[in-house]
Amino acid sequence: MILGTILWGVVALALAYAVVLFNSLVRVKNAVAKAWANIDVLLKQRHDELPKLVDTCRQYMQHEQATLERVIQARARVADARASQSMAALGAAEGALRSGLGSLFALVEAYPELKSNEQFLYLQSRISGLESAIADRREFYNDSVNINNVSIAQFPELLLARPFGFKAFELLHFEADEVRDADIGQRFKS
Repeated sequence: MILGTILWGVVALALAYAVVLFNSLVRVKNAVAKAWANIDVLLKQRHDELPKLVDTCRQYMQHEQATLERVIQARARVADARASQSMAALGAAEGALRSGLGSLFALVEAYPELKSNEQFLYLQSRISGLESAIADRREFYNDSVNINNVSIAQFPELLLARPFGFKAFELLHFEADEVRDADIGQRFKS
């Protein structure tokens, strides 16, 4: 009788511990989803601003169509990568976009009228702010991914993670030169 009570007590404790571990895994998985959603909102906002920037520049930069097209194509690649939620593709697409924006803002120096255009200055500031916010959110996302990936790989959580299909997520990496170009708008402030 006492042995049966002890056995039931141990089973109840083990079950309670499993529930706590499972809930912990759900919490860290949802933290990754929330962190990604924060990045996704900023990427959408920047996605909406880029055509306005290109249109504003196009009015002044008649001979720089290749650079403007490169920005638009890179914008499309970022949108595709964002939709597929492939962090490797997103990192590469972000690199191309940042490179294109860096080239675009470098060319602005040759167009003083554009450089002083209020719409251009607003969009430049807005995109620069979004770039900074994306960098901040990327760090938060990568922290959340790291916590998730460690949680599902360590014992005893892995005993629940594998059977219930908890998975590792990819970190979002930008190359060193991509990070350097993140502050594109600050170079040309008057």
